[in-house]
Amino acid sequence: MSSPRQFFTSRWGPIVTGVFIGVIAPILVKLGNPGNMGICVVCFNRDIAGALGLHRAAVVQYIRPEIIGFVLGSLIAALIYREFKPRTGSAPAARFFLGMFAVIGALVFLGCPWRAYLRLSGGDWNAIPGILGLLAGIGIGIVFLRMGFSLSRNRNAPKALGWVLPIFMVVLLLLLVFKVQFGRDASGNPTGPIFFSEKGPGSMHAPILISLVVAIVIGFLAQRSRFCTVGAIRDLILLRDAHLFVGVLALILAAFVTNLVLGQFHSGFANQPVSHTNWLWNFMGMALAGLAFTLAGGCPGRQLFLSGEGDGDSAMFVLGMIVGAGFSHNFNAASSPKGPAVFGPAMVIVGLIVCVVIGLTMREPVEG
Repeated sequence: MSSPRQFFTSRWGPIVTGVFIGVIAPILVKLGNPGNMGICVVCFNRDIAGALGLHRAAVVQYIRPEIIGFVLGSLIAALIYREFKPRTGSAPAARFFLGMFAVIGALVFLGCPWRAYLRLSGGDWNAIPGILGLLAGIGIGIVFLRMGFSLSRNRNAPKALGWVLPIFMVVLLLLLVFKVQFGRDASGNPTGPIFFSEKGPGSMHAPILISLVVAIVIGFLAQRSRFCTVGAIRDLILLRDAHLFVGVLALILAAFVTNLVLGQFHSGFANQPVSHTNWLWNFMGMALAGLAFTLAGGCPGRQLFLSGEGDGDSAMFVLGMIVGAGFSHNFNAASSPKGPAVFGPAMVIVGLIVCVVIGLTMREPVEG
């Protein structure tokens, strides 16, 4: 009989993780999260950016406990299995900008890879061009990997550095629970930050404790199984290894079945929750996101899980995502259900150019 350590690193680890996410995400929608957005790492980071005042889009401001739980769950697993190993030094500035542009592209599509699959499992066919774009972006990233692309190796760092992002998440949790305000108007009404949406997707959320607990479980499982929605496709194409990919398939199937059971499967293109029907920019937005995630070494969830292990480079990517989300809304680049924003397409093109330049210029130094 295999031990828990062996089980989660076996072929069953990603499958169990994928099934758990696929079941839990629709349940979180039933409990209050936005439609087809039981879990969306990019959208939830966008909401956190809004809560911190990094953008002022009033309908998407909320400190999402799911993001906090992902990091803390991964931290717990890493500590238990002695895999908490603080490290850093691998092109932090490049990773920061990759995080920014990954989010900019994903917000043109309106969702990260996780949400793309969840939208598909909920019957939103607008996810199809997004997933095709994701595949295209990952494919371009693989071309760069075959050409020798590398952000170089990180190195061991002081233990204190590995605690930076987990502590930041604990601070966010305290701000959420106590609804701390740092500004009030002449009438004594809170002006924030911290901002909390009163309408729109940001006002829709499952109970805090439930969201936090299930996210901690996901973080724990994903840290053990190395679950990654982008790495799954990269490994399948580059290495012909389906170990992670079956976990993604398990997520889609489990979410589809759960949506059917809960009466949340509604197929079609029009009137899908937090979604638009522009196929071109759904494709292009996720192509940018897929390329940026591939160059950075993993999907947005994986970046959070790695940061829970003490990876300072992944923490830099996560901070880039939060800043990028604020940038996207402040500069009118994030889409809405009406379609792409005025500057969304232009920012996608800029992001693709930046990522291609990074892909062409970053190489592992040759010794000797």
